[in-house]
Amino acid sequence: MSTTKLHGHYFMPAEWETHEATWLAWPHEESDWPGKFAPIRWVYGEIARHLAEVERVRLLVPDKASQAEARRVFKLAGVNLAAVDFYVCPTDRSWTRDFAPIFVRDAAQRLTVTNWKFNGWAKYPDWHCDNAVPTFTARKLKLPLVDLEHVVLEGGSIDVNGAGLMLTTEECLLSPMQARNPGLAREDLEAIFARHLGIRKVLWLNRGIAGDDTHGHVDDLARFTHARTVVIVVEPDRGDENHEPLKENLARLRRMTDLRGRPLRIATLPMPRPVMFGGQRLPASYANFYIANGIVLVPVFNDPADREALNTIAELFPRRRVIPIYCRDFVLGLGTLHCCTQQQPAARA
Repeated sequence: MSTTKLHGHYFMPAEWETHEATWLAWPHEESDWPGKFAPIRWVYGEIARHLAEVERVRLLVPDKASQAEARRVFKLAGVNLAAVDFYVCPTDRSWTRDFAPIFVRDAAQRLTVTNWKFNGWAKYPDWHCDNAVPTFTARKLKLPLVDLEHVVLEGGSIDVNGAGLMLTTEECLLSPMQARNPGLAREDLEAIFARHLGIRKVLWLNRGIAGDDTHGHVDDLARFTHARTVVIVVEPDRGDENHEPLKENLARLRRMTDLRGRPLRIATLPMPRPVMFGGQRLPASYANFYIANGIVLVPVFNDPADREALNTIAELFPRRRVIPIYCRDFVLGLGTLHCCTQQQPAARA
């Protein structure tokens, strides 16, 4: 954990700041949900139904046939279609958190698209369509584009408080396994984040949760809920493979401070009991919630810990409506609500 001198002209707003829209991508890669693809479109319908009540929904669809299908599902699910914009744009998958634009503001407060490289989590070969989405988005929205394709960065690997702090993990950004940027050291990344995201201090946690295909994304692990508050998942069961790494991350977080040297306020979320399918552990986590205008969408898994997680998140967001979304089928795709959403902050005059 170190403080970087801010020398850039861009900053990334916190997720809880006002949105103009949320970006989604229509699910079409059936291999992401083997044997369970049929209900996934209806999960998107439920997500869009709630989002369209509070902000615009901007949906990427691979072709006109998919657009017609999405429109039909949304209509049957009760989505306010007047609040949905459809964009025909090929994608490889539907995890917009990781390949859709990270929106920032420049020194003049203009909304700007940052175009980081996406390479399929340094694991999958089919990523070129996803990687083209930020350029497509900037063109459609007529927004400035900052080309950062020399650096791989996924939105799910970082979380910011909008005031100079960032959460991430060493496992994702520094490990030689699924290495995103093997030529860049910790200090190099911190300097890049300072320049292009307005980050002055990076809070480095160690490892992510078991079953995480991304190798350590922080949005399954720990999230800012306020400029000085972080909620982090814990696993009290000593026999669970998550117990030790999550215990270490909590200990690290307790030693961390904000830019003024003050300790962070820390809340904890439980983990659901292991969610398994075909012998594979899936990355089920309540930390993968999504903050939208006036609401928080929270993944639930038909688990006794659902209630505790919802109550904790409601306490952390007392002015927002907390909405559970059933994700036990959805998580077979190795992600849930935060993974499939990307916020577009509201423009400022």
